[in-house]
Amino acid sequence: MSDTPPASAPPKPTTGALLIVWLVVFIDLLGFGIVLPVMPRQAEPYLEHLGLSSASKGAVIGVLFSIFSVMQFAFSPVWGRISDRIGRKPVLLVSLLGSVVFYALYGFAVSLPAESATLALSLMLAARVGAGIAGASVGTAAAVIADCTTPEKRAKGMALIGIAFGAGFTLGPLIAYFGLAAFAQQPWGVGALASILSALALVIAVAVFKETRDPNNKAGKDFFSVARSLDVLKMPTVGALVLIYFLAIFAFANFEATLALLTRSAFGLTDDDNFLVFAFVGAVLMFAGGMYRPLAKKGSERKLLRAGIVMMLLGMAGVAAVAYLSADPPAGLKTIFYCAMSISVIGFAFTNPSISALVSKGADPARQGEVLGVNQSFAALGRITGPFLGSVLFQAEPSRTLPYVAAALALLLVLALLPKVKGERPA
Repeated sequence: MSDTPPASAPPKPTTGALLIVWLVVFIDLLGFGIVLPVMPRQAEPYLEHLGLSSASKGAVIGVLFSIFSVMQFAFSPVWGRISDRIGRKPVLLVSLLGSVVFYALYGFAVSLPAESATLALSLMLAARVGAGIAGASVGTAAAVIADCTTPEKRAKGMALIGIAFGAGFTLGPLIAYFGLAAFAQQPWGVGALASILSALALVIAVAVFKETRDPNNKAGKDFFSVARSLDVLKMPTVGALVLIYFLAIFAFANFEATLALLTRSAFGLTDDDNFLVFAFVGAVLMFAGGMYRPLAKKGSERKLLRAGIVMMLLGMAGVAAVAYLSADPPAGLKTIFYCAMSISVIGFAFTNPSISALVSKGADPARQGEVLGVNQSFAALGRITGPFLGSVLFQAEPSRTLPYVAAALALLLVLALLPKVKGERPA
């Protein structure tokens, strides 16, 4: 292919496309954050009606949580390959439409009476499966950024995803809280609100999004292909980066899944207090994402990635120390906790766009959607394994330090893998 883009190539950068990318990721995390705080309570009446044991109730709720990420693990590469073949716009529109439908289905499911427990739980599971499939388009959104940015500005563009992640993480629980109030505490209000917001994003996408995929880049038709995913992992630089991304997400998910448990055991915080703690985490993510963008102009992605991993490691070590000291808390322990948590969150905000930018730069332009989809697939795998192991480890030992020790060990392995990371695609 010629170095000069053909006349039919999409314009770069495309402001409308970047806006839609931000909205897609924001809606994905917003919908997740809206449903997440209330889903266990909304499932409880149905579980009680079925007379399940405590262990069985926990298993059902665990499945409802994890199936979302399982679907993202399975479908992120698929959406990426489809977007390489037919374009980014159809995939993103179908993704948003799916969110509209499945969050509405969730709202309907939780409005059923307790006597319809089996049907309600089945529909909740179907809604979570569908929302996970629809939300598996983050890799495609990252491919839009790759389409619209030069390699030099790739990291700055990828930081938009981190900012959207932080905004959704922050505002999701807040909107759930006020949404329930607005709908007079009707259980369907949360699903309805997520569906309405997805519909608004869909209307905006239809109106302003212009296709960004270069029509001269031809992709294959084998959308469901484990072999192609394994081929991505064999790419010299990309394979190491995908593994690093999995380990970083795994480490952070250990922290996320046990945060509410830690604040309750260490400081006696209530559910409402933890609501504010999670909002604080999201606010730090947004702030750090904004801070990353100007830094990406001056430093290489490799340096920013290393800085992010080191900060995550220091933060996790600090959180582990807080957990250990909480049995006989010294003065100022809560301040130390917030500092350690902030350092770790800022590190994560630096790690995320750095890896996405490096993966994009290491990939064939014709396979951006597929490669970034595989990257997001392994991120989803980290969000499955991290919370599971973190929850088990938190209960395994009285000091409550094991989840954060496991996270720190994963990050030490990342530091050992970083020398394998290069900044450019091999010729």
